[in-house]
Amino acid sequence: MNKQQLAAKIWESANQMRSKIEANEYKDYILGFIFYKYLSDQLVQFVSQAGMTPEEIKTLSENDAETVKYVQDNLGYFIAYNNLFSTWIDPTFEFDESNVRDALSAFSRLISPTYKKLFEDIFTTLETGLSKLGESAGKRTKAISDLLHLIKSIPMNANQGYDVLGYIYEYLIEKFAANAGKKAGEFYTPHEVSVLMSNIIAHELKHKDTIEIYDPTSGSASLLINIGEAIEKYAKNKDSITYYAQELKANTYNLTRMNLIMRGIKASNIKTRNGDTLEDDWPYFDESDPQGSYHALYVDAVVSNPPYSQSWDPSFKENDPRYSRFGLAPKTKADFAFLLHDLYHLKPDGIMTIVLPHGVLFRGGEEGEIRKQLIEQNHIDTVIGLPANIFFGTGIPTVILILKQKRQNTDVLVIDASKHFIKEGKNNRLQTSDIKRITDAVINRESIDKFSQLVSKETLRDNGYNLNIPRYVDSSEAVQSWDLYATMLGGIPNSEIDELQHYWQAFPLLRDALFKPRSTAYSELAIDKQDVNVTIAEHPQVLAFISTYNQAFSGFDVYLNTQLIENWQSVKRSQYESVLSAELFSRLVSINLVDKYQAYQLLSDQWQIISADLEMMQTEGFSATKLVDPNMLIKKKNGQDSEVQEGWKGHILPFDLVQQTYLSEDLNALTTQEARLAEIASLLEELLESLTEEEKEQDTIKESKDGFVNTEVGKVAKAFLKEQKDSKTKFTEDSYEAKIICANKLIDEDKALKKIVKDAATVLHLKTKSTIETLSDEQVNHLLHLKWIMPLCSELATMPNTVITQLANQAQALADKYAVTYSQVASDIKNTEQELAEMMGELTGNEFDMQGLTELTNLLKGE
Repeated sequence: MNKQQLAAKIWESANQMRSKIEANEYKDYILGFIFYKYLSDQLVQFVSQAGMTPEEIKTLSENDAETVKYVQDNLGYFIAYNNLFSTWIDPTFEFDESNVRDALSAFSRLISPTYKKLFEDIFTTLETGLSKLGESAGKRTKAISDLLHLIKSIPMNANQGYDVLGYIYEYLIEKFAANAGKKAGEFYTPHEVSVLMSNIIAHELKHKDTIEIYDPTSGSASLLINIGEAIEKYAKNKDSITYYAQELKANTYNLTRMNLIMRGIKASNIKTRNGDTLEDDWPYFDESDPQGSYHALYVDAVVSNPPYSQSWDPSFKENDPRYSRFGLAPKTKADFAFLLHDLYHLKPDGIMTIVLPHGVLFRGGEEGEIRKQLIEQNHIDTVIGLPANIFFGTGIPTVILILKQKRQNTDVLVIDASKHFIKEGKNNRLQTSDIKRITDAVINRESIDKFSQLVSKETLRDNGYNLNIPRYVDSSEAVQSWDLYATMLGGIPNSEIDELQHYWQAFPLLRDALFKPRSTAYSELAIDKQDVNVTIAEHPQVLAFISTYNQAFSGFDVYLNTQLIENWQSVKRSQYESVLSAELFSRLVSINLVDKYQAYQLLSDQWQIISADLEMMQTEGFSATKLVDPNMLIKKKNGQDSEVQEGWKGHILPFDLVQQTYLSEDLNALTTQEARLAEIASLLEELLESLTEEEKEQDTIKESKDGFVNTEVGKVAKAFLKEQKDSKTKFTEDSYEAKIICANKLIDEDKALKKIVKDAATVLHLKTKSTIETLSDEQVNHLLHLKWIMPLCSELATMPNTVITQLANQAQALADKYAVTYSQVASDIKNTEQELAEMMGELTGNEFDMQGLTELTNLLKGE
């Protein structure tokens, strides 16, 4: 399975395993063991490459001082054979929880002095938490053993490097954060927000050969890692990036170090510290002599998602160089203290992004003064308003602020991205198209209606340095209004037709084909209402628009086939999505009305599938396309969850795609039989419904009245058929007897057909397995084209029709809105009341009924 499927499987299993342990705590155990597996497997890989045989590895011991030093000098640590992860899961090894305690103790003892800062106390959280994995030694041993065997399925071979492990690690952190709510959400920045910040920073730094980045509230280090990955998109060497990270909470600080180490980042490029950022400025000083060795470090980029509006102690910090230029944040809200700390550590050409609550944009007092200074001194570059409910555990709306030390511009770009998201459970999530839309606006510094606005310093001064986004960008939907004249007398206001101006610009003659003047300010339909859709769809300018679009994408499938399938080996996955998006945008450059970011979303969604397949092909070879894997499912057996195989599945090529393409006759035959089974079920249901309540009381019907009792139906039908034969008469079609005989035939057919279908499905399944394993390279390429390229091209082809449908719906809505005037409605009501009053004159009743009718009649007549 690919890394996404593997990560999902491990998350599901881990979540089932954790019993009563809080998600936030359990995270520390599973992630700690994953990290230990990484270090353990890395050591085995290192000594194997140095020439050690598997038998020699079994002799690894801390008594061998020479080997210990050699490994320490290269890796920074040493693990003896008995303490290796692979040894613990060896079936011949008698594992016990004490093995873990001994191994973690030995690890701490055998860290190289050079790497002490990086590895010291990194397993403290795991070590102290082992006791929570069970009440007795036996239960703890089983719980740990289960965890180890779950983690062992993560591949760590040299082919795949550690990308799979790093991906799963980050996936689990996010899942545990979402599951645990605020507790775990505090240290985790949602992946999409992290990617957005990273893309902005990476674009700014793309011209630099060496880069230093810093996160003073690093949490799980996801922000730093994503910046590293974003910078790689510009073909930069990841070894040219130095990572600085500081984190206050010890458990989370361990996550920072583990996550950075597991990304294959050189140890010398990781600089971390466990401490209070606001109290003790860092980078960088020697812990043994903070005062004497301190020197301020200035970096290319600072990125942070600090805790929001927390208290801090500003005492004696007036002369702190981080704050002295701008002033001190109030003690009840440290937001600007974090921001100023970040800004202070920027090089003159550096950039910073920080996530903060909306209040920093408009709160007064000390914060208002700091904000004024930042604006006047040209540090605030961009304000990005994010959707609400985007962070785990808090629904408050947040903003990303982009600041620089030195800027050419004096204006501020204000972006309102609060409406750009998709709903996912309780949370909102940025899509890749939302991220690109925002990033492009930042890079191009564009003013876009209802989305972004460049605001001059003069305007900001006039507004008292208030940066509240709605002052500058109105992203609200237009409130629907009703024109009084049109409501009373009919017609469609020209002003409302003008609101569709972007369509009339693209199709200037279409407006006159749909509407004709009624007066200077009002129009009416020029055609019958039922002809609106056809008039639009068949208009020459609309047809020309569709033709131009199709022409723009002519050959796009051939282009993709060449780039992705013919040259699959040379595709640089980390960089290639931007190549494809540039190609997509260049084809859309002259196409009005089609939202290029919606098109980009289609490309991005499909790229996730293509990239995952390419990763397997590039690491395992082209032959991976002809592999099938056991289809493993978790099923309950004796009250326990156990993994069982249920058939096979394609390693890369899906069974259903292969069947539709190369086994269509077999598939169609099976589909026809399955359709007949569904038809039989429907016919039996109809028969059951046609029975009387008395007939449903017979033994042939279940007590629940929702089905036939098959054995009883068989017996009774047999008796009815004999009776029919003996009496030489035929039961009428609507009789109970005829219905039971019919039901019996259907039940017999259903039973026989189910066996045929089951056998045919098994034969087709095994035939598909065999077909995949014997595909020619040409057939594989054809299937890859169907899986990767056709879905994207098909979806892109529908985009002009979507535009036309939207226009037709809006034009139809305008026509319907004023089709019936208030005068007509009032007249209809009056006529109906008169008719009703006249009908009442024909009614009779007792004395009181007639008095009531008289009063109602008078009301209806308006008397």
